[in-house]
Amino acid sequence: MNLVDALQDLVGHVPDLVQPLIVAAAGAIPFVEGEGAATIGIIGGITPAIAIIAAIIGNFACVAVLVLLGSGARRAVVTRRRARVQAAAVAAGHEPAPGVGDDPAPEVSPRKAKFQRAFERYGVPGVSLLGPLLLPTQFTATMLAAAGVGRGRILIWQGVAIVGWTVVVALLIGGVVTTLS
Repeated sequence: MNLVDALQDLVGHVPDLVQPLIVAAAGAIPFVEGEGAATIGIIGGITPAIAIIAAIIGNFACVAVLVLLGSGARRAVVTRRRARVQAAAVAAGHEPAPGVGDDPAPEVSPRKAKFQRAFERYGVPGVSLLGPLLLPTQFTATMLAAAGVGRGRILIWQGVAIVGWTVVVALLIGGVVTTLS
């Protein structure tokens, strides 16, 4: 039994009030996300509107936590690096030049290079809206935060993407389930 089957089985065996919580928890799992979680809920017998809302909430809550943690970690690393470089310059009797201690260009993995090319080509909206076709929203959002994009901008566009993809996929699945019933 795989994870999706286990979640669908769980949704069918818990009280009605707990079912949306299972769907929301499924939405927080990378590769399941809002689309998969809504599908699990709909196939598990939850009203499509409730399944969609629970899946969106679970997926977005996970993305929001990751963006906040990722941007905080990036800020701490950049601040520490800047302070270290400036302290070394002052200790050597030099005035640090503007921009000294900013992020040096680290060696980039092929996956990060692919993300960077997409980011440069499509920007935050494009990466957020098209990202779910290649990577989970959790990964995309974390990479955007690591790239230094503002938290608010990431959360807005990830929210739009999560709502859009979840609603579209859930409506398709709901239509298929209704047709087959």
